[in-house]
Amino acid sequence: MTVTATSVDQPDRLRTSPAPGAWRRRLLRLVPALASALCGVLLYVSFPPRPLWWLALPAFAGFGWVLRGRGWKAALGLGYLFGLGFLLPLLVWTGVEVGYLPWLALVAVEAVFVALVGVGVAAVSRLPAWPVWAAAIWITGEAVRARMPFGGFPWGKIAFGQADGVFLPLAAVGGTPVLGFAVVLCGFGLYEAARLLAERRRSRTVRRAAAAAALLSVAVPVAGAFAARGLVSDKAEDGTRTVALIQGNVPREGLEFSAQRRAVLDRHVKETLKLAADVKAGKVPRPDFVLWPENSSDLDPYNDPDAATVIDEASAAIGVPISVGAVVDKDGKQLNEQILWDPAKGPTQTYDKRQIQPFGEYMPLRGFVGAINKDWTTMLRQDFSRGTKPGVFDMDGAKVGLATCYEAAFDWDVRDTVTHGAEMISVPSNNATFDRSEMTYQQLAMSRIRAVEHSRTVTVPVTSGVSAIIMPDGKITQRTGMFVPAYLEQKVPLRTSTTPATDLGILPEMALVLVAVGGIGWAIGSGLRARRAGEA
Repeated sequence: MTVTATSVDQPDRLRTSPAPGAWRRRLLRLVPALASALCGVLLYVSFPPRPLWWLALPAFAGFGWVLRGRGWKAALGLGYLFGLGFLLPLLVWTGVEVGYLPWLALVAVEAVFVALVGVGVAAVSRLPAWPVWAAAIWITGEAVRARMPFGGFPWGKIAFGQADGVFLPLAAVGGTPVLGFAVVLCGFGLYEAARLLAERRRSRTVRRAAAAAALLSVAVPVAGAFAARGLVSDKAEDGTRTVALIQGNVPREGLEFSAQRRAVLDRHVKETLKLAADVKAGKVPRPDFVLWPENSSDLDPYNDPDAATVIDEASAAIGVPISVGAVVDKDGKQLNEQILWDPAKGPTQTYDKRQIQPFGEYMPLRGFVGAINKDWTTMLRQDFSRGTKPGVFDMDGAKVGLATCYEAAFDWDVRDTVTHGAEMISVPSNNATFDRSEMTYQQLAMSRIRAVEHSRTVTVPVTSGVSAIIMPDGKITQRTGMFVPAYLEQKVPLRTSTTPATDLGILPEMALVLVAVGGIGWAIGSGLRARRAGEA
């Protein structure tokens, strides 16, 4: 009789091999993390240039699902994943010319704010009418991001993805905070309605108060948007003006175009002379004024006689004032300036950009950044200085408010041009640095939101595209392609009335912040009472 020896450690190996059910449980634990990241990607897809604004609703519905009832640690991680899924693709253009490290660093920091929002949403997710508290917490996160660090970075506000959506009229009610709140509230409300419906099928009972709150979370934003349509109008209130936008294009794409500053200026002069020739030939009417983009003259016309001469030539040829975007040096300060150039008087009024871009127009932490990569600091040898006053040019009797490029993302920078009398708004920009990325379309959508928010025509003259003319109802009537020389000309309405959003200013945002604080306070208080009851 033969006895077969059996390894004594074989049973141990068998015990350490996870059963099929264990593997399934481990995979299921990954579902919320994967779902959170995918919901963030879905939110990104809802942004321009895609007209898929409605995808923001299922994105927030899914975000509400993964956060409901979570502890703060899990919510922090899930919120961070949602932020990465959203911001990584949205902001990829920030690394077009400087590499992936600045892009990743920016996203890593900005996603922290989204993670903290996730903690807040999870905390209030057990409260009655929780979608209201949760949506207010999201807007509070946006308010903080718009102010810090380094002056804030509002890119990615939910409102900026809604230029084609049904909620757009709400911008006239309370600006980007109210518009964004409505979208987020509706998304969370859709999840809550679906959750309560599933609960009813299981238990055969209906919690009427909770169901009513969920339905109202969806119905009120939609009804409010349709009711607000009466605030949207493109009717002229102080006559009209024929405006021309010049897109001169740049010699080649990317940062290197700055080395060919004279060529950039010459291209804008050339396109203006083409416009003047078409006016003389009777092909187009003579405009009342002309708008050049930001950085259309990186040569300082105050200190460079040749630059001043060619700008004079263009102004004289067209015979009307031109708003010229220039980089100038005054008293040792470098300024990003808009100059109103009169064909008879030369430079008259000026506006200095106030909201300058960190790491683009000034370098915070210069020593630290230089230690990582000296090339980043040599690209910006001298920091730009900030302007101090709102810009409103008097152009042929029309009051034209100015918000230069990056400033269009900041609520207060656009609003105070209107409160200082602007009857239309211009957003001169320079997007050549960002190649053919989505950045120009994202910024164009911001200008469409601003048009409705303040009921003003908005013009967007850009060096390399997309330049556009936007009516006060947010519709684009003319636009150019990218990296092509072109001019746009159109008669546009001037408006003097103000919307509730203009009149209220920061108040809607402050009110939503207070709602968020109240919800978090309620959640903390409920948690403490429950803990004490359990201890008792």
